[in-house]
Amino acid sequence: MSYRELRNFTEMLYTLGYPRLISMENFRQPNFPLVAEILTWLIHRYEPSADISTDVETEQDRVIFVKSAAQLMATKAHIKLNTRKLYGADGYAVKELLKITSLLYSAIRSNEDTSDNYQDVETGTTELSNKTTDLKACRQLASEITSKGAKLYDLLGQEVELREARRIAVSRSVDIDEIEKGIEQSTESVNNEVHRINQRIDNLASDEANLEVKIEK
Repeated sequence: MSYRELRNFTEMLYTLGYPRLISMENFRQPNFPLVAEILTWLIHRYEPSADISTDVETEQDRVIFVKSAAQLMATKAHIKLNTRKLYGADGYAVKELLKITSLLYSAIRSNEDTSDNYQDVETGTTELSNKTTDLKACRQLASEITSKGAKLYDLLGQEVELREARRIAVSRSVDIDEIEKGIEQSTESVNNEVHRINQRIDNLASDEANLEVKIEK
């Protein structure tokens, strides 16, 4: 087994969430307990409900374990495992484990790509929604500008008449006597109103006094 294959194997295991660190030293000598542990973990990672014996104390137990694991992966995942290489529990066994690891790793990568694509779609949808909102705002602003422009045009059309009215008002002579007479009339009207109000107040006071006398009686 090459260093590159082992590096890929360990990196994939790490990505899949395997809880232990694996190195080249682990497989320089046959290490069946570790191979069995990894194989069991991968099987349950692929098929959580898989029922497989983890008893590998005796040689017969190991043979049964390897055959059961190979048969399960062939049935569930259509992966053909070499039972002799697995039983050897060395670098060649890692190549067999790499078949399952690669399958699981590819599935995870595929899901991540799908998630990224979905996120891109969501981002695009949000941007499109924002642009649609901006477009509506621009249309509304354009409509308001058109309406105000029409009003301004109408007002400018009336400027000729208004200009003439201003000219007449400015050129008209001011009659001081007429203004003083108007002020005097206004003052007299106000004084008359004040007088009427005072009379009403006096009458109201007289009525209150009469009412109090009646109450005392």
